[in-house]
Amino acid sequence: MVSNDIVGTGVPLPRIERVEALNGRSLRVAWQSGEVHDVDVMPALLSHRLFVELRSNDELFATATKDEYGDAVVWSDGTELAATWLYELAEPAELTNDEFRSAMESLHMSLDGMAARLGIARRLVADYRKNRPIPRTVALATRHLMERQRHSG
Repeated sequence: MVSNDIVGTGVPLPRIERVEALNGRSLRVAWQSGEVHDVDVMPALLSHRLFVELRSNDELFATATKDEYGDAVVWSDGTELAATWLYELAEPAELTNDEFRSAMESLHMSLDGMAARLGIARRLVADYRKNRPIPRTVALATRHLMERQRHSG
């Protein structure tokens, strides 16, 4: 190794400052970055049988706390949910028309290009650029494209 080699560390992992169980299956998560999100964790709880008890046991769900290093939420039965997963769930699924237009500009996409990437009709892309409400699936796919671009440099 040469003494002037540069080692990249990537994107910092999200760290939990504090967590509070809310009504339903939501958590209020305060991140060490200063952000605070109310996170619906039901999608995560439904994704694996390990979380079966947390889906219906209100008393158990209310025991949510952060682990020692802030990289997971833990419950009194030892079940854990990673901070990275929580942070992904906290990302808003909605996308405004302005954000959609900005995403297209950032991605250098034409109407046809964006339609092809999203697997939807060109007419829908044109409508989403104007004032048509953007469905959750299209918003998530658009955010995914933006995230991939951000990580690719």
